[in-house]
Amino acid sequence: MSKESGNFLSDIHDADYEAAFLALRLDAAGLVKDSGRAAESLNGRWNFGVDWYDTCRRAKWFLEKTRDEAGRPMPVDWDWESWERMKVPACWNLEREELHYFEGSGVYTRTFRYLGEKPGERAFLRFEGAAYRATVFLNGKLLGTHDGASTPFCAEISGVAEADNRIVVVVEARRRADRVPMDNTDWFNYGGLYRDVKLLRVPSVFIKDWFLRLDPSDSVLLLDLEIDGGAGAAPGKASGTARLRIGELGVDAEIAVKDGRGTARIPASPELWSPENPKLYEVELSFTSTSPDAAGGRATAAAGAAAGAAVASTCDLVRDRIGFRRISVRGRDILLNGKPIFLKGICVHEDHFLTGKTTDEATIRSTIAHLRELNGNYLRLAHYPHDGRFARIADEEGVLLWAEVPVYWAIAFGNPATYADAENQLSELVLRDRNRASVAIWSVGNENADSDTRLSFMSRLAARARELDGTRPISAACLINHEKLAIEDRLADHLDIIGVNEYYGWYDPDFAKLPRILENSAPDKPVVICEFGGDARLGDRGSVDDLWTEDKQARLYEKQVEVIAACPYIKGTTPWILYDFRCPRRLNRHQELFNRKGLIDEDRKTKKLAFRVMAEFYKDR
Repeated sequence: MSKESGNFLSDIHDADYEAAFLALRLDAAGLVKDSGRAAESLNGRWNFGVDWYDTCRRAKWFLEKTRDEAGRPMPVDWDWESWERMKVPACWNLEREELHYFEGSGVYTRTFRYLGEKPGERAFLRFEGAAYRATVFLNGKLLGTHDGASTPFCAEISGVAEADNRIVVVVEARRRADRVPMDNTDWFNYGGLYRDVKLLRVPSVFIKDWFLRLDPSDSVLLLDLEIDGGAGAAPGKASGTARLRIGELGVDAEIAVKDGRGTARIPASPELWSPENPKLYEVELSFTSTSPDAAGGRATAAAGAAAGAAVASTCDLVRDRIGFRRISVRGRDILLNGKPIFLKGICVHEDHFLTGKTTDEATIRSTIAHLRELNGNYLRLAHYPHDGRFARIADEEGVLLWAEVPVYWAIAFGNPATYADAENQLSELVLRDRNRASVAIWSVGNENADSDTRLSFMSRLAARARELDGTRPISAACLINHEKLAIEDRLADHLDIIGVNEYYGWYDPDFAKLPRILENSAPDKPVVICEFGGDARLGDRGSVDDLWTEDKQARLYEKQVEVIAACPYIKGTTPWILYDFRCPRRLNRHQELFNRKGLIDEDRKTKKLAFRVMAEFYKDR
């Protein structure tokens, strides 16, 4: 049936209704760095409706059409203000019992006031995390659609916002084979607006992104910055002068900006950040534009310049606390500030028994406190980007981080759209966190079979990470060649650190294979054992041969660390995992819908016997 037929109803018959919403993407290209900016929180209780059939988008509820062309009232299937209230941020799975396994579409809506405070002001909505696909509307206008559950995105509302505004966000959480991650994972699929929602106000011309780091080989700070040209200038065409100030270092440098870009090399000898000395500096970056109309129409001849001439105008100022350090690889060593370091770590999921993937500062600091008790210096944030506050707090606390995108298991490696999704999530992660000293390693994936399509996919991701940030090692959690009993993965040629997951003594009960594998392998790069371990239910005791007991888990850890300690090229470990976490695929009586490999129970308080084993191992490293 063609759409021209008289009885065509788009919300019923248009199977391709979603295409219009996907045509306008919210992605890394539109991300506005929020470091050092005042933000107005839009958290709180939003009206929420479970949209089983995705009717909001199909029938265009966001237009709020309640009358026909003749002005006659029409019946509608939505009623925003009568809907239940849903907390934002929150995972809907834990807010309503009936939504525990819900993976469809949910509609969030609220109103907010917006009165521009300054001439030429621009405004952006910033979402820190929406699982998985979020389509955003303001006052009936489509702002765009974002894919990816765990990375931030922005939508500009300048020109759309009014004094009183209605925002509608459709969040869809289905698992699909072509997504990143795909439909088969080993963790719980939480849905909803589960991280902060903010309103950012910026000048007409503003600092969109900036990257400040220490040169890997010289006492020089490297700065790259991007200026959004704003109204009255073509996008990215702003010119002017940026100014970087770091008072404690005596830095006060001007940087020329042309066509929206500026770079600089600034001599400095900062005190180096490390886990033992997490030194942070107060950094201030400003931009003064010489572009015509830089202040959104305020630069005029009457302001003191000849008609058509450029007028200088201080447009923007941002501040941040930044640490400076060098991390690199030399041969089989990982170097922090030029000295070999052993990464004493543990994996952690962003999963809380009460709040799911929604976290807060207290939870993050509690996680770091448990790492301290483990005598560790390093966390693997598995298997997706964690809340952006984690890296900021880790900067303060002196904790190194492995940051990862969810290219997990059997991704659709041959699908160009899947690659585009993965690359965008990686880009949003790197752009968000590359100023954070704590982030030591970018990981492009976990446990993927070594196929040609996977090699192409992940090697391109590694190249993208280096394009955005050439100062950190790139890794991935690779698999072992179980036939040759050796560490062997073609992706290793594209990595700086080889990550290895192995579960000898658990999924493969023949523990004797592990020392043989390490003896058979001769990598020319450092190896980090990203995962090992076994399940134990807290309080279940027995012999060291009884599966699911704390005793079996502790003995397995004793055997693992003995072998690991004897291997000269292993330069770090992150056993699986710090806390027990939800996983619907775990259905036996010991697990009861949780992965029980945690060194600490799901209560995030009670330690199992293996915790002590790992703490003793790290104390002596």
